[in-house]
Amino acid sequence: MKNLQKAGGVAALVAAGTYLFAMVLLVTVLAPLEDSTLGFAEYIAFLSVHQTFAFAWDFIPYILNGVCLALLALALYERMKAAAPRLATVATTFGFIWVTLVFLSGFIAINGNNTLLSLAATNPAQAETLRLTLDTVTAGIDSSDKILGCLWVGLMSLAGFRTGALCKSLSILGMAIGSLGLAGSAVPALAAVSYAFGVGVIAWWIGLGIYLLRGRNAIATTNDIEGVSL
Repeated sequence: MKNLQKAGGVAALVAAGTYLFAMVLLVTVLAPLEDSTLGFAEYIAFLSVHQTFAFAWDFIPYILNGVCLALLALALYERMKAAAPRLATVATTFGFIWVTLVFLSGFIAINGNNTLLSLAATNPAQAETLRLTLDTVTAGIDSSDKILGCLWVGLMSLAGFRTGALCKSLSILGMAIGSLGLAGSAVPALAAVSYAFGVGVIAWWIGLGIYLLRGRNAIATTNDIEGVSL
């Protein structure tokens, strides 16, 4: 149990690092890939020169992040299951579905880019159609997994708040960013608010990682907390 909590703490910190790495890479080396005015030929030329960076951008914030999320989801479930078994189970279910979609998005992007570069050399028209398809599919998956991430963070933070298995500041932060992310995803007029989840979850992961590594707060049990069995 203790080793799993430590592993969860490390995973939370690494998860935060993967997002920070992706943000830095996207506003520096890979910034042209987000330029909507960039022509398809220029896009392919840039991607072919920067394949290593593009692979790192897909692998680290998706595949590596997914591994970290799986470990963290298990660690938090172990921490919450005794005092809030139902809530912890529901939250962890959303968490594992999120992890699955994160992996899916990453592998689609990695293999899609490889296919895109190969096809561009022989059939540029089909390659351009493939790029549009990849962008549409990955955008749809990313939107779905963000909602699942909001549900996992929000519900797990609620469990931590109710049971005392997490400190109040982390619990309140998690519930806040989860709620804001869901509101932004559900209401088009509040779409900008949903970005609070992407930024806020980094702070949540960092705080959670430090908290778990320090071994703070004994794991609550149903004998310790009356009435908290949701």
